[in-house]
Amino acid sequence: MFSGIIEEVGMVRYVRELDGAREICIEANAILEGLNPGSSISLDGACHTVVSILDGGFIVHSIATTLSRTLSGLYIEGSKVNLERSLVIESLLDGHLVQGHVDGMGELVTVSEKGDHRLLTFRVPAEISGQTVIHGSIAINGVSLTVNDLTDDDMCEIGIIPFTWENTNINNLNLGDLVNIESDMIGKYIQKMLSGSE
Repeated sequence: MFSGIIEEVGMVRYVRELDGAREICIEANAILEGLNPGSSISLDGACHTVVSILDGGFIVHSIATTLSRTLSGLYIEGSKVNLERSLVIESLLDGHLVQGHVDGMGELVTVSEKGDHRLLTFRVPAEISGQTVIHGSIAINGVSLTVNDLTDDDMCEIGIIPFTWENTNINNLNLGDLVNIESDMIGKYIQKMLSGSE
């Protein structure tokens, strides 16, 4: 479980293709404190298990399911990655409850500057749009964000304050880039209950 408050932006040192999986080595510093083999860590909002710790970094393996649903299949050497360690019981919950289970990928379609902040619009999968409400929470590349607006054509607008812009990999996005999206956990359960499905 995570909070969506990014602790560090790491960088992919290398990617090695495995049989049906990928080994991803991430350069990082601050995030390494307390990190051990077996620890959970969020890479752009997708929960991974640390398989080994290196000097100045760590290694995870992404399996086929994760590769097909997240940015893990698109990482290359030099990719910037938002990092967050898993919560501990006494952690302050500054963001919102983020499971690290990416629901799908969205596409950045517009960026506009509004005074000291930016408004970004993402095209999101219809399933995620149906679980999202205006002024509710959404995680984009693992960042806990508030939904400014939603439209009927599955567009989701969020506001980015300068601190978030400067301290996450969102500032590296270009129009058309894909992002990992996790909708609000409460929205998922409400949608499930209202649908009457098992």
